[in-house]
Amino acid sequence: MGMRSRVREWRGRSKVAQVDSYMRWTLYGLPWLFPLTTALSWLSGSGRRPAPAVWLLLGLCLVQCAQGVGLLRRSLDHYLRKRPAPWWGLGVSAAFFVLTLAAFVAVVRVEGVRHVTANATVLLHGGLIVFGSYSLLTRRIRTYLAGCALAGLVVGGTLAAVAARDPGPAMLVAVLIAASLVFALGVWGMAAVRASAWFLRVLWELEAARGTQARLAVAEERLRFSRDMHDVLGRNLAVIALKSELAAQLSRRGSSAALDEMTEVQQIARESQRELREVVRGYREAALHTELVGARSVLAAAGIECRTDDAGGAELPPAVQSALGWVVREATTNVLRHAEATRCTVRLRVDDGAAVLVMENDGVRAAGGAGPSSGGGSGLAGLRERLAALGGTVSSLYDARRTFRLTASIPLSGHGTGAEDPAEGSEAVLAAGGEKRRGA
Repeated sequence: MGMRSRVREWRGRSKVAQVDSYMRWTLYGLPWLFPLTTALSWLSGSGRRPAPAVWLLLGLCLVQCAQGVGLLRRSLDHYLRKRPAPWWGLGVSAAFFVLTLAAFVAVVRVEGVRHVTANATVLLHGGLIVFGSYSLLTRRIRTYLAGCALAGLVVGGTLAAVAARDPGPAMLVAVLIAASLVFALGVWGMAAVRASAWFLRVLWELEAARGTQARLAVAEERLRFSRDMHDVLGRNLAVIALKSELAAQLSRRGSSAALDEMTEVQQIARESQRELREVVRGYREAALHTELVGARSVLAAAGIECRTDDAGGAELPPAVQSALGWVVREATTNVLRHAEATRCTVRLRVDDGAAVLVMENDGVRAAGGAGPSSGGGSGLAGLRERLAALGGTVSSLYDARRTFRLTASIPLSGHGTGAEDPAEGSEAVLAAGGEKRRGA
């Protein structure tokens, strides 16, 4: 994968995914700074060749940093995504840290206290890796701090026993430095690693909640429509079934009342058809002003600044208002589900005998750095079909400023009588088709 492809892949990610990658690689690279900067100070400041113990210490530090990349990655996955805890990796890293401490003591004996204590930050890499990973694998902070205190006692006791065999100022200083650093390293590792992981988990939970909110909105609308359909048709269909059964029995007996029952069945069926038409009309029509107010409220709740300008919208024909209301509804849904916007503007104007609605936001993610949107999604395709019935058009544009603009235009001529009922339109088409077949 070339550099250009990597850049496109990075730009195609969501902002949460970008922050996740940035935080992860920052944590992966931070431990490397301590041994590398300390090595530069040792090599440039001594004026003589470093002792073998110095090279051993640096080698152990770099090996632990390389092993720590995988350990931190698996620990973050455990904390964020409930993956298995890498306890074995933590044990290996802890063993490297103990060897690093032993090598540090050996360097103190060879190089002297003054030279090495000035560069004691070489031990910070191990503390960050070991204690940072351990903080991600424990649930409670109290348990983690107790473990850090125990580790401090173990390290201090071990080095004190070593210093007792060879008492000297250099060894005593090394014991004090190592013992005092352990608990401080634990607190620092938790503050650096666990705080970053907690921040990422909050971001991912907000992202998941955002998607859940969109799915719940769709499910609520489907539930509302199914409830209305049940309320309208449930009772009428039950009455039709009963009266049809009664008419069939009366017809077998030769009773003239069967005709009256079938007449009532016909009336109930027509009434059900009318009520169904009203439900469909209420579901398929969208009031422009209502949709604009709802879009502004929903976007504001999502932290997106929304400005609307619908001067003259109330004077538009009902059919045009309904179609543009659907444009606002679909575009708002796309902003919430697919964009990372901070602002959104909606402008409505009448230009050259056509109503033009422009909706623009600044948070579109272009896959692969695409230019103008092709509009291949089902949402835009549905809008094009809806507006095409009124002679209108829908176009979308993505520019280099990461701005997405959706433009809908509907001519005003021929729509002054109001919106056509979709069910009545379908009945007219079927009737016309029947007349053609009979004429043929």
